[in-house]
Amino acid sequence: MAKIITLGEIMLRLSPVGNDRFIQSETLRVIPGGGEANVAVSVANYGHEAYFVSKLPKHEIGQMAVNALRRYGVDTSFVARGGDRVGLYYAETGASMRPSKVVYDRAHSAIAEAKPEDFDFDAIMEGAQWFHWSGITPAISDNAAELTRLACEAAKRHGVTVSVDLNFRKKLWTSEKAISVMRPLMKNVDVCIGNEEDAQLCLGFKPDADVEGGQTDASGYHKIFEQMKKEFGFKYVVSTLRESFSATHNGWKALIYNGEEFYESRRYDIMPIIDRVGGGDSFSGGLIHGLLTKPTQGEALEFAVAASALKHTINGDFNLVTVDEVEALAAGNANGRVQR
Repeated sequence: MAKIITLGEIMLRLSPVGNDRFIQSETLRVIPGGGEANVAVSVANYGHEAYFVSKLPKHEIGQMAVNALRRYGVDTSFVARGGDRVGLYYAETGASMRPSKVVYDRAHSAIAEAKPEDFDFDAIMEGAQWFHWSGITPAISDNAAELTRLACEAAKRHGVTVSVDLNFRKKLWTSEKAISVMRPLMKNVDVCIGNEEDAQLCLGFKPDADVEGGQTDASGYHKIFEQMKKEFGFKYVVSTLRESFSATHNGWKALIYNGEEFYESRRYDIMPIIDRVGGGDSFSGGLIHGLLTKPTQGEALEFAVAASALKHTINGDFNLVTVDEVEALAAGNANGRVQR
């Protein structure tokens, strides 16, 4: 299996029990997670040598986050220790027509204030096959953006495949700032993952598709995928296509383009959704595994979409599924019967 590196922030998510609202809750569950950490757990579950790169305080709260990764087989030897804060976010799980809500409390976290000398990216990328990051990491701070640039350049020096999940977060930065930081980073990216909104807000592209109105016709993405590949030289351009009927009922499929052909996955009707946080990260993790192990981009995409559909049924940020479970769903076994 492959050595896979991810770079980002692992936070502690504080959530009411079940579908309770913040204002009625007397207790909050502590759930570790964060974009690239979620991807690392996914690929570790698929048997890869997964490394998460970040910075966390030396105190016990920082150790909670480190232990959460170790529990699922992620190597934390490249996690620098220091700083004062672990990033927090509060997440209220919606239901039916009431949307989920997220409140961030992540300013001045250890990774936001990390310095280049905290990491030896050449040593980290040595012998790696894949490096994954998301648009959340450079959005955290200018320091984190610089770390992302240095990591991408080191990955390219070592011949490592680089993937990005664009993941625009309006609570972290503006579209103008995102475009100014993200576009230059794209020259070192091989696999670009993002939906229509991410592509527009991070890179300045706009597809011809009425996604808000639920019209997720993949053909509307063909032109933008071709434009993105031409401008940035991506080997693959990928997008998930989510139909949001309610907080607990989504349609879910994806599209991939390798410069020669488009492939659209089968569509999953996910209802009820248990927890959609980390759904996109579980897709990225599945795609990385698929592109590393499957003979065609279509098979890789089907694995990623099935993996992500399963994540929507699991509480927490991490996608705790095996290759066999994903393969079974991708092969058409979606009846949910007890496995005896």
